[in-house]
Amino acid sequence: MSTDGRTALRNVRVFDGKRLGEPRTVVIDGALIGDDPAGAEEIDAAGAALLPGLIDAHVHLHDPGNLAALATWGVTTGLDMACWPAERVASLREAGGAADFRTAGLPAIGPGGHHARMPGMPPEAVILTAADARRHVEARAAEGVDYIKGVAEAPGEGGPPADALRALVEAAREYGLKTIVHAATPGAYTMAVESGAEFVTHTPIAGGVRAHDVAAMRSAGQRSIPTITMMEALLTAFMTSGPPSGRADLLGEVLGDVGRLHRAGVEILAGTDANAEPSGPLPVPHGESLHHEFELMARAGMTPVEILRSATVLPARAFGLVDRGAVRPGMRADLLLVNGDPTRDITATRDIRAVWCAGHPVTPAARREP
Repeated sequence: MSTDGRTALRNVRVFDGKRLGEPRTVVIDGALIGDDPAGAEEIDAAGAALLPGLIDAHVHLHDPGNLAALATWGVTTGLDMACWPAERVASLREAGGAADFRTAGLPAIGPGGHHARMPGMPPEAVILTAADARRHVEARAAEGVDYIKGVAEAPGEGGPPADALRALVEAAREYGLKTIVHAATPGAYTMAVESGAEFVTHTPIAGGVRAHDVAAMRSAGQRSIPTITMMEALLTAFMTSGPPSGRADLLGEVLGDVGRLHRAGVEILAGTDANAEPSGPLPVPHGESLHHEFELMARAGMTPVEILRSATVLPARAFGLVDRGAVRPGMRADLLLVNGDPTRDITATRDIRAVWCAGHPVTPAARREP
């Protein structure tokens, strides 16, 4: 046994963002990846694949148990897209031994639409003017949020006016923050793209992503977090009448839109909209859902390597998480050890052998007692 808390993982094939390498040794030294195996406790991985811990780029977190659930599935960072009040945010930031937490805090919404009717949504979330948007960003920045979240609705559907949404993005940049805009309909999607936000999340179910929005996103370097899992869940829940083929056709349109965005060169980040909130649109399980998202992304035409990048190096780079997303000395020891070769078969990410969050070992979901 190591006397200093170090662990040497021998015979691991490391995913370097492009491929799996030849078997080698990776050292976990406290919360970081080290480079000296001398005296460390040894674990023979027998050629298993070692990935950077996964990043879910769209979750909703209610309590530390959600972070623990993420970790059991190898999701070591959860990017929360709406969390309040401050006491809840603090409890999640202080949680140890589980997935790392980042948040937008309170989202910016309009006076109508689904979000305005959510139980417990504070009136201060509503923005109607550019001045409102600037005040919202100032308040969130004072709270220490990691980025800003806005909710777009098609014109006339109760969301923030277009000028307020643009002001939100501009104000966020003045504070060094990036903005994610929710857009679940074609009109809302256009508004989100035209706001200049760095990220557009969701994929319209009916009507799809318009060609000019695809081109604009590519030109501006905007990223998509399509949350196909949530769109599939919505179709399943609300299309209870009619033939199953109708749901399949609409899901096929969503997958087609994600494929078009990807082929056009728009960067796709893996996110699920995982939540356990009673007031949420639909419950989506934390952790397991990201592996399902991977499978849907494959159906949209992305390769296993592209999918792995969408949940490791790409979100780390996009959100400025410079200490993760890769397996190399000095990086945070967020690690996922799996059997098989996920660069060839993305479903191999489900066959989890071990997980570490900042060097802390986590028992995988599949190995927990029922």
